[in-house]
Parts: sequence; structure tokens; C-alpha cells
Amino acid sequence: MSIPKIIHYCWFGGGTISQENRKCMESWEKYCPDYKIIEWNEQNFDISKNRYVQQAYEAKKYAFVSDYVRLAVLYEYGGIYLDTDVELVRPLDELLELPGFMGFQTNNEVATGLGFGARKGNLVVQALLRDYDALDFLKADGSADLTPCPERNTRVLQALGVRKDGTRQSIAEMEIFPAEYFCPMDLYNRKLRVTPKTYSIHRYAESWKPKPSAVSRILQRLLKKHYYTWYCPLRGRIEGRLRKRT
Repeated sequence: MSIPKIIHYCWFGGGTISQENRKCMESWEKYCPDYKIIEWNEQNFDISKNRYVQQAYEAKKYAFVSDYVRLAVLYEYGGIYLDTDVELVRPLDELLELPGFMGFQTNNEVATGLGFGARKGNLVVQALLRDYDALDFLKADGSADLTPCPERNTRVLQALGVRKDGTRQSIAEMEIFPAEYFCPMDLYNRKLRVTPKTYSIHRYAESWKPKPSAVSRILQRLLKKHYYTWYCPLRGRIEGRLRKRT
């Protein structure tokens, strides 16, 4: 059984898809002309089926809704999921014979938003999906849990045997590829290194993040990966304590 020729994407909230993202989506039709493309939104997906999703939707944090929905639809139907800011640079057909595939975003994190595929009922997708069963999007203090899905998903994958070293590896029903396959643009400095192995480019629209201030952009350049692994969590804890006092 092959991965079906279906591209899934999510668009919740009813906003307008940007021209930049539209250009990325045009590449799907260019390189996968015989694939069915399905948009998932509040009209065809029951957000009440999971507490985390419903809370994220009510908070209008639609990117976090997508974190769950992408797993749910691939588990139920099979196919390939793409974020709307993913540009394809060649066909995906040769990946369809795999039971499933994902890619590293950095040496330490696997990211489903880059583009990932699976057959219906894939066991790894099932494990990632079940991780959300006991989760709440809202913390006890009422603030949102903005843990990015690469961090959350990679913890589950690591428990299944994935090594956080950025190399190609196989676990259960999933092939994990190095960053050059689906993420040739560096997350921190935005340098692009496309190779003959590259299938897609994640353009990092990051719609779930507020637009960074000038200070934040400077800190990102200076701290690089530590901006996300050290500075952002520290800032979140400080902001949480300040909210409790007010």
C-alpha cells in the first residue's frame, strides 16, 4: 500500500492566505499535478473532538489547531501534509512507497510543518496524536501553552527511538530525513542551502508568532538557537509571574 496522492493543509479562522503563501501553494500543483488537495478548516473538521484543539481555536491560535489536525487527518486518510508556507522544488512521488516520512528542522528537532507523509493508520502518527489526548492548551494561570509542535513532537519521537543528531534514520513506520530534504533554509539565520536531495523549502511564515520587535530581532541574531531554547522560556516564566501579581 502506498501513501495516497493527497495533499492536506489547514486554514482555520477564515483569514486571507497571503500572496507569498499562495505562491508556495502553486508549487504543489506544479510538481504534484495529479494529487488531490484538501483544505481543512472549521467547516469540515470537528474541533470539539479534542480539548487542546478546542481551547486553541477559542483562543484564536489557529497554528496550534493545525498541529493536532494535521496528525488526525493523516492518521485517518493518509497522504501528505504541507504548511501553506512550504514551497515544493521537485515531485514527491518517490516518497509514496515509504510507510511514512518526516524531516529534521535542525539537528535536534523534527518538524511536521515542513511536509510529512504517511499511510492511513500509521503507528508513529498515532503515537504523536495520542500525546495530545491529555493536554490542555490553556495553563492553570489562563495563559496559552505556546510550546511549538517540533519540540512537543520530537519528545515523542525520541521516546520511539529517534536520535537527535539530524541524520537519516528509520523507526517503526517512519523514515526521518536530514534537514536538506525538507528544510534547507536555516531556522536561525535564514540562509538557504538547496541540494539535489531537496524536496521542499519551508519559508517560515510563522503565523503563530507575534511580529518580533527590533530588540527581539537583534536578540535572535545574537543568541541564535539559544533565543528559543533559553531566552523565550525565561521570558515566558517572567511574564507568567507578572500576570499572577496583577
